[in-house]
Amino acid sequence: MRELGDLVVDLSVRGDRTTALYRALLEAVRGGRLAPGERLPPTRALAADLGVARTTVATAYDRLVAEGYLTTRVGAGTFVAEAARPAPAPRRGTDLAPRGGWERRPQPTSGGAPKPAYDFRVGIPDARLFPFDTWRRLVTAELRVGAHDLGTYADPAGHRPLREAIARQVALGRGVTTTADEVLVTQGTQQALDLVTRVLVSPGDVVAVEEPGYPLAREVFEAHGARVVPVRVDLEGLVVDELPERARLVFTTPSHQFPTGPPLSMSRRRALLAFAARHRCAVVEDDYDSEFRYTERPLETLHAMDDAGRVLYLGTFSKSLVPGLRAGYLVAPALLQDALRAALQLSVGYVDVPAQAALARFLEDGLFARHLRRARAAYAERRALLLEQVHGPLADHLELVPCQAGLHMTTVLRDQSRDDGAVVRAAAEEGVAVEALSSYAVGGAPRGVVLGYGAADPATIRPGLARLAGVLASAPSTAGPRPR
Repeated sequence: MRELGDLVVDLSVRGDRTTALYRALLEAVRGGRLAPGERLPPTRALAADLGVARTTVATAYDRLVAEGYLTTRVGAGTFVAEAARPAPAPRRGTDLAPRGGWERRPQPTSGGAPKPAYDFRVGIPDARLFPFDTWRRLVTAELRVGAHDLGTYADPAGHRPLREAIARQVALGRGVTTTADEVLVTQGTQQALDLVTRVLVSPGDVVAVEEPGYPLAREVFEAHGARVVPVRVDLEGLVVDELPERARLVFTTPSHQFPTGPPLSMSRRRALLAFAARHRCAVVEDDYDSEFRYTERPLETLHAMDDAGRVLYLGTFSKSLVPGLRAGYLVAPALLQDALRAALQLSVGYVDVPAQAALARFLEDGLFARHLRRARAAYAERRALLLEQVHGPLADHLELVPCQAGLHMTTVLRDQSRDDGAVVRAAAEEGVAVEALSSYAVGGAPRGVVLGYGAADPATIRPGLARLAGVLASAPSTAGPRPR
């Protein structure tokens, strides 16, 4: 049995080798494995590879040329003829199906559609602010010969210098006291949530999430068989008194509640930590965009207040840098490290050392801090433009939820009989991309409009929100009851 690229030619049977090669090539052309225009190996090279006489290959080629499946070009070689394009073969049926209970489909992504003319989508930073030239130099330096032992598999927890740099970064910026041994590098928040759930949550365990909240966190917990219980949020954040007593894990965004905006008050932070200690449950603190604050300093993190080792701290570079780098981190207690590293090893295997080494340099050389200063100034300008419009032309229709951080702001429809999904669809017809507040809940959120400004060009903010005001002025009310 010999192989020609992805073609298998069986020359072990008795008989005419020319005919065997001819049939193999013919089936490859008819089946589409050799595409029209694809160049075949020279007869001498293929004969040597298959261990046959050159005339065997030449005769098979000649026969296929005569039948119109191949064509020759003087001085160029032998190619699959354009006329040999195969008809689509009918797919055979299959009885394979996802396991019982798996009914999830991939969610739409921001990169799956053209950029809207007026882009107020949530969670998208401005890639134009990222220092690509600097990043390219850093990655190139880490790819030089001998820079890293790329012939081996690295620690699944991540490149140690990067873990050390992250430990210093979160200690200085967020007061999170940790060491490199407690840091795992992830491909973002989603992977960190998956790791934590694999290690801590069994099917049937109760997981409490914020309502409204981050939909893909809920999806991860449910995918692992957890019983997800939504818990109401208000202007002080998560309502701790309404947490289910059997909760195995609580997921929260205390620095900047997602998507509404307010931070978790200090009294509720203390109450949440007391709840976790009393019920022996884990708390996952998602600090997804704490780098972008515009007025007051953030409250102390739950992790910094935690004396019992029950808080796992998540961070990401997707908002502060760009999502395409796929860089995040998880700070977890030492007792969970072996289990979490094993889960990493079983899921993604190992790490991209050059990219992680470049990110370590980016942090350690002060380049990250420089980039943040520039990005904060740019986003603060856009935020000011949005506030001007929300307090101006949009004020008759939308009420702002107070928020001092992040890359988005949330508003509530003053007329709660309106369908915020219909508003979003009508705005999209005007080229304005916004998001419905109700889409972040399973039934307990008010109706509203969430406005992102990370990807918004400053020149489009006023005209885009003027169009949104026009949509709100003309949108009919619904007869539906106000959500609870």
